[in-house]
Amino acid sequence: MSQAPNPVQLLQDYLHTSAHVAPEKVALVCKQNRVTYAELNARSNALANTLVANGVQRGDRVVIFADNSVETVVAFWATLKANAVASIINPLTKADKLNYLLKDCRPTALIADQHLYSVFATPAKDCPHLKLVIVSGDIVNDRLSTLPHSKRWDAAIAAGNPDKAPERRCIDIDLATIIYTSGSTGDPKGVMLSHRNMLTACTSISSYLEIQHDEVILCVLPLAFDYGLYQMIMAFQLGARLVLERSFAFPAQILNLMVAEGVTGFPGVPTIFAILAELKSLKDYDFSNIRYVTNTAANLPVKHILMLRDIFPHSRIYSMYGLTECKRCTYLPPRDLDRKPSSVGIAIPNTELWVIDEDGNKVGPNVVGQLVIRGATVMQGYWEKPEATAKKLKPGPLPGERVLHTGDYCRLDEEGYLYFVGRMDDVIKSRGEKVAPKEVENALMNIPGVREAAVIGVADD
Repeated sequence: MSQAPNPVQLLQDYLHTSAHVAPEKVALVCKQNRVTYAELNARSNALANTLVANGVQRGDRVVIFADNSVETVVAFWATLKANAVASIINPLTKADKLNYLLKDCRPTALIADQHLYSVFATPAKDCPHLKLVIVSGDIVNDRLSTLPHSKRWDAAIAAGNPDKAPERRCIDIDLATIIYTSGSTGDPKGVMLSHRNMLTACTSISSYLEIQHDEVILCVLPLAFDYGLYQMIMAFQLGARLVLERSFAFPAQILNLMVAEGVTGFPGVPTIFAILAELKSLKDYDFSNIRYVTNTAANLPVKHILMLRDIFPHSRIYSMYGLTECKRCTYLPPRDLDRKPSSVGIAIPNTELWVIDEDGNKVGPNVVGQLVIRGATVMQGYWEKPEATAKKLKPGPLPGERVLHTGDYCRLDEEGYLYFVGRMDDVIKSRGEKVAPKEVENALMNIPGVREAAVIGVADD
């Protein structure tokens, strides 16, 4: 029985629509490659068909283990088109942790780059669930033959139909991706995000950032992290261009690229801005095309705000806060930067938030408590970790709904602006008082001569 056309979008519809509207427009610039929307769409169609032909079914996991590259971008969209769940793994992951991740999510397919062979080869051989391993790059035959059900990247693309994606079987509450947390306080946890989670987040964020179809967005953030991944998704949502680089390790090279490509959007993190602050040659670059600069995690130190305004005088500067479990919580409108520089802002569109005490009761203005997030961006839970999920997702105002208990200490002022105090796991008890390292770090950062600061607790018997 044939299905009626589905008017509700899935994530991969962003790429399909942009390829239909502007097929010859450059969608992706990566290293020496310039790839159009039509080319990206065709390659991801072909790879999706190869995945399905080799046993990938609806809801199966596909692990992508590679650097920021054209192949990683194609693999992500191909996985969604194959009705599967994409999980991009940080290429710096070691073999033992990769082995844990493969056993945890039990992927049907692994897509990896040949230069990471020494890391993924043994875990791939030990993963009984794999029906297909696709390796990009110039891998030698001896290595390829050691991998189960292996194909070269070019052969996998050539084997599939580029003209049409596999039949669509998912609906918007199905999983789109699993993003693994770092596991710094234990085993990594897979954050489950549905198509609806990610579609909502993209629409909300792109609306307040005022992203346009003619943007040129720089991404030096790993696609394995949600902040980097969403740069790519939002660019393709609007038919913009993504300039993708591996990292910010060579700042002069990246700055030259920004000027050459006419970059308009610059998402960063505090470590990137700290590197910028040390460069002596910034005045030599023309950054007049930059329309907006974003920061996430905690609020921007005042010295970074002043520095960014000086470097990018024509841009809107957004201080934002979020966590993988709900993508983004708040943003500080640029108009409020002078008025409330230490705030991380207000709730993003279509999201509600409040602060609770240890008994779960809402607290008033300027009282520190745990932040709670309510909205369609809140994750579905941690992959196969019901106990960890139950600690984070708890009953909300409506019967049957779940809201996110972030595990972050925050406070709200009288106008509803949020101030991040610290992560509950990070709080240090000193002389009977609870001390938030982030608050101390912020104070240190505003001392002249301090470049970066980290506060840690030391046991004192």
